[in-house]
Amino acid sequence: MNPLLEVVACIAGVALVVLAIVSALRVLVVPRSSRDRVARLVFAMIRRLYEVRAMSFSTYEQTDRLMAWYAPSGLLMLVIVWLAMVLLGYTGIFLLFTGDGLHDSFILSGSSLLTLGFASPGEDASTTAVAFSEAAIGLILIALLIAYLPALYSTFSRREALVGMLEVRAGSPPSSVELLARYQRIQWLGRLGDLWERWEAWFVELEETHTSLAALTFFRSPKPERSWITAAGTVLDAAALASSTVDIPRDSRADLCIRAGYLALQNIASFFGIPHDSHPRADDPISISRAEFDAAYERLIAANLPLKPDRDDCWKHFVGWRVNYDTVLLALAELTAAPYAEWVSDRGPLTRPQGL
Repeated sequence: MNPLLEVVACIAGVALVVLAIVSALRVLVVPRSSRDRVARLVFAMIRRLYEVRAMSFSTYEQTDRLMAWYAPSGLLMLVIVWLAMVLLGYTGIFLLFTGDGLHDSFILSGSSLLTLGFASPGEDASTTAVAFSEAAIGLILIALLIAYLPALYSTFSRREALVGMLEVRAGSPPSSVELLARYQRIQWLGRLGDLWERWEAWFVELEETHTSLAALTFFRSPKPERSWITAAGTVLDAAALASSTVDIPRDSRADLCIRAGYLALQNIASFFGIPHDSHPRADDPISISRAEFDAAYERLIAANLPLKPDRDDCWKHFVGWRVNYDTVLLALAELTAAPYAEWVSDRGPLTRPQGL
């Protein structure tokens, strides 16, 4: 092979290996939101395949069963892509170090990466060192994945604990009006502050985990009617209604819960490239109509909740809260193929996602 081509192949191989290592570090190690092009490309391609398959389904339950495999299969394919990048990268490197041709370099690279040992790098010390480095990288990638999975599922379990609890308090599918009605029914309106406090902490953790462990966004709840995004929307709407409409002493914990929630959703949306206004005007349009709000107001009256008498003022303040998370909530519900939930996944987003 031409010596110049061998040098070019080696340089390209080193670049490919470095790209694979950097991608793995971003996805599995770096403890902050770091968008990775390799991961985005792999997950986007897998997503397209799943969407094509889901087009033939007639029920949401069928789609949910299929999409439950999306995130795990995406992670598995991502590891395979990393290993393939290392394999091809070291093939180019071995071309320069051994001069044995493309086929033999590929065989040596595969043997070194998978530690099979059926191909020997020979007695040359530099070639042996390169083979050892490839074997080490392969083992490190697998070890990182093994260490990553327990952290992923531990975080998933904590997320779903509160999502499951919401079914008891807000019904299934969850409803913000039903949540407030049940608290009134059991005379717990005075304890709403404790609920807002727990969900504020949940939102703070959600923001950190669903950007640093981005695959979690697509891990679906154990039951098809549950979803982290519909739970988030239900709690945010309930807090907004409690703050704007229910005639109870002002509780700043509701305001803090809403702020923690919309900041979390905005940051997750930013990670996935969903365009949104981080500082919307209080009178910007939202997806909920005045008629829908009035219907919710009547349902709260029927549930015997004490409501503020000025309905126009209640609507104005509710819009002022909802506008902060309306766009990102609906877009994330569409992105995750969320199950039906009132005011969350029962309408299309005002701004559609640009990609995964």
